[in-house]
Amino acid sequence: MTSNTLKISVIAALITAGLGGAYSIGSGNALSPAQASAPPALIAPALATTVAAPLTPLPDMSAIVARNGAAVVNISVSGTGRNSAEMSDSPKLDPNDPLFEFYRRFGVPQQRGERPVRGQGSGFILREDGIVLTNAHVVDGADEVMVKLIDKREFKAKVLGIDKPSDVAVLKIEAQNLPTLKMGSAANTRVGEWVLAIGSPFGFENSASAGIVSAKSRSLPDDNYIPFIQTDVAVNPGNSGGPLFNMAGEVIGINSQIYSRTGGYQGLSFAIPIEVVMNVEAQIVKNGKVQRGRLGIAIQELNQSLSDSFGLKNSMGALVSSVENESPAAKAGLEPGDVILSLNGKAISSSSELPLLVADIQPGESARLQVWRKGATREIEVKVGAQKEARLASADSRKESQGRLGLALRSLSPDERRQVDGKNGLLVEEVGGAAARAGIRPGDVVLALNGEPVNSVEQLRGLVSKAEKRVALLIQRDDAKLFVPVDLG
Repeated sequence: MTSNTLKISVIAALITAGLGGAYSIGSGNALSPAQASAPPALIAPALATTVAAPLTPLPDMSAIVARNGAAVVNISVSGTGRNSAEMSDSPKLDPNDPLFEFYRRFGVPQQRGERPVRGQGSGFILREDGIVLTNAHVVDGADEVMVKLIDKREFKAKVLGIDKPSDVAVLKIEAQNLPTLKMGSAANTRVGEWVLAIGSPFGFENSASAGIVSAKSRSLPDDNYIPFIQTDVAVNPGNSGGPLFNMAGEVIGINSQIYSRTGGYQGLSFAIPIEVVMNVEAQIVKNGKVQRGRLGIAIQELNQSLSDSFGLKNSMGALVSSVENESPAAKAGLEPGDVILSLNGKAISSSSELPLLVADIQPGESARLQVWRKGATREIEVKVGAQKEARLASADSRKESQGRLGLALRSLSPDERRQVDGKNGLLVEEVGGAAARAGIRPGDVVLALNGEPVNSVEQLRGLVSKAEKRVALLIQRDDAKLFVPVDLG
């Protein structure tokens, strides 16, 4: 055996001894002497096999999209809006433009009159006969609403009603045997669950995005009625009105709002729970309006400091901050400083829960409140009143209310009548259509039509119905009177 062969044999023997020691287990958790003397590269595989955890696969949502995508629709709206006579405060000029600084400070003048308004949103088909759900803010004020299906069919939709407090709108299209979605339960949804949204962000139809439920029963600053589902699903302008699915492919909410400093998605999206949506839909389809119970109180959330001040052991309940005069709550004896702990036996964990519970009670029914007052609980029975009806109107009914002129008018108050020298007239509150094109403004007073003095809305409507294509309105604007020709078309 040559010297080189001997060296190779010795090295091989040493490596074999090292490997055997590296995989031997000593007593306890400490490394054995053999392991301690082995090269780190040889120890690493043994440690890796000890600490590695099995990977959990992400959910595959392709089946949910394939099964439900056909029932998600794109909604486009069109109408007319008014440019303000005031200057715009956001000029779209290049900062290098010589006039940029002037317009930045004083604004860009806008031309008075009507301008076309267009918008897009999402929705979904609830029933085979053409009932479609979306957000109220998507279709509110629209003159025309079009619903486009994934198979490229388009339908002109009738707005059966909108409910602004819940931000839900119910549409009807003339079609049969349409694909529909299955409703689930937001109440049974847990924080941390995977959810999926389908909609038309920025007009990109049938786009899917996914995330998890971040929180439940969220109250937003300008809305204390809806207990929103908060998610981190990517929702952007155009997603409004689209469905939010759980992993069973059931709709648990309608995507409604995002929190954003830029106008785009920033990780906070909010959906209306499907239980709220279905309650509103049923009332609109059956009665054409939504009825809700009302107590007539303002409430706020309890914190630890307030709880300590009122002698409460925890921060559960809704603190009454004010009570309206002659309201159901006032008649029942509720007072500012009361803490409502439960309603009809259901505990109030957060103040955001109370408005929805009260709203679900039919006006005229009685409710039992458990109230904390001055260190003790007491039972108070209150007869629930009715909330003021939100305006539920389709584009057709809105046009009808404003008539051919496109004016929303009311009678003058005594003070307003004195300002027009005691004459009768009608105050213009809203302007659209023909009157807007003619330059009539909110705040104008309509004194006469074609020389006939007007004293009531009914009288003016009768005069307009008999008119031909053009009329002359005598209006008073500030201290001046002028005739305005209006082309009725």
